[in-house]
Amino acid sequence: MSDHGLQQARDKMEAAGVDPVAIDVFAHYYRLVESGETGMVPESTIEPVEMPSLADVEPPSGDPHEGLRGTVVIKLNGGLGTSMGLDRAKSLLEVRDGLSFLDLIVRQVLWARKSYDAPLPLIFMNSFRTREDTLAVLESYPDLRVEGLPLDFLQNKEPKLRADDLTPVEWDADPDLEWCPPGHGDIYTALRGTGLLQRLIDEGYTQAFVSNSDNLGAVPNPRVAEWFASSGAPFAIEAVRRTPSDRKGGHFARRRSDGRIVLRETAQTLEEDKEALADLSRHKFASTNNLWFNLEAMRETLDERDGILGLAMIKNTKTVDPADPGSPEVIQIETAMGAAIEVFEGAQLIEVFRDRFLPVKTTNDLLVLRSDCYRLEGDAELHLEDGVDTAPFVDLDAAHYKLVDDFDQRFPQGVPSLKQATSFVVHGEWTFDADVTVRGDAVVEEAGAPGRIPAGSVIGGR
Repeated sequence: MSDHGLQQARDKMEAAGVDPVAIDVFAHYYRLVESGETGMVPESTIEPVEMPSLADVEPPSGDPHEGLRGTVVIKLNGGLGTSMGLDRAKSLLEVRDGLSFLDLIVRQVLWARKSYDAPLPLIFMNSFRTREDTLAVLESYPDLRVEGLPLDFLQNKEPKLRADDLTPVEWDADPDLEWCPPGHGDIYTALRGTGLLQRLIDEGYTQAFVSNSDNLGAVPNPRVAEWFASSGAPFAIEAVRRTPSDRKGGHFARRRSDGRIVLRETAQTLEEDKEALADLSRHKFASTNNLWFNLEAMRETLDERDGILGLAMIKNTKTVDPADPGSPEVIQIETAMGAAIEVFEGAQLIEVFRDRFLPVKTTNDLLVLRSDCYRLEGDAELHLEDGVDTAPFVDLDAAHYKLVDDFDQRFPQGVPSLKQATSFVVHGEWTFDADVTVRGDAVVEEAGAPGRIPAGSVIGGR
């Protein structure tokens, strides 16, 4: 049955014009699923890892901006933000002051070009669902394009597989839902398959800086670029100290069997290892998903492996229609781009300041970025306000604030002031009027019915 399923999947991908190497990569992971591979990383196979801090690294003498001049900036822009109720590119979501993620990313790069005298091409990896809207927005920035290079390249797509027989699912109600992206680990396959990797090398670029489009802390930084360029490493990832907000997220570790650095995602953690995953004193470092790689080292490694890096697999079981729990159960095969760190001998980690990691995965994160904890500096860089050492922990009741539309309706006149807050937890359904201030550790309790926080209120304690 599975051989038949793989052939069906191959035929479907070929008919859709998917790159042949991407089809081979998919087949590699299909066979792993077929054999019962789960992609799990047991706690018994890893140990904690330490790393140097960028703050302690002495930059090499000479031109401090040279590293950026050989750098191309790539933003992962394939996500729709469906978990937040969005149906377009997540990067189109307004962050603050009428500006979207996309606006701020472009302004950051244009500012860095001018400030550091570097070409810094900005290229987006789009999915088949985000490309059109993204390119439409970029038309309003005519100075962004670098001659000889595109503004984007397209992530590959793969069929969702029925969980019961591993055949490609059919969903006549919305055939687009029969497809899924193969995770951001597809970046390497897509760069090679589109010819962009070779094109960047031919244009004289030496390294790539890759990050998520929803992380506005991932600005082009000359110190990090120069550190990587002078390190001689083929691959590196920026890491941060984990905080309570990161307890459920992935972390770095070292594999006991061969000493290689690994990135263990939550989806790769056994249920009995979840306690160890959440232990911040054991696994201290989280990935920012800001990574660097040498372009020639990547090309050579891909060529040696016939385009298949063999990244650790992530097997996700979902329903074909995420909004319909009664729709058929499917398997989505994914990889994470950070998993490539275990592929490269001599790969490195570097601890960076928390301001390089400002991801927006939930409306909790969005509330903090829209608040007065942060200010826009220069043209588009976000920095903590003076007097704010760390951003507060925020936990809004998911039943009422998880979706962006619901979130916006409950903060109709702007979000509360959070710069004096340590934590802010909301239970139940509350609408906040203008000029509300949160101080210290604040909890708004369930009232049994929708409630309203009057304008000018100060919330502290319970």
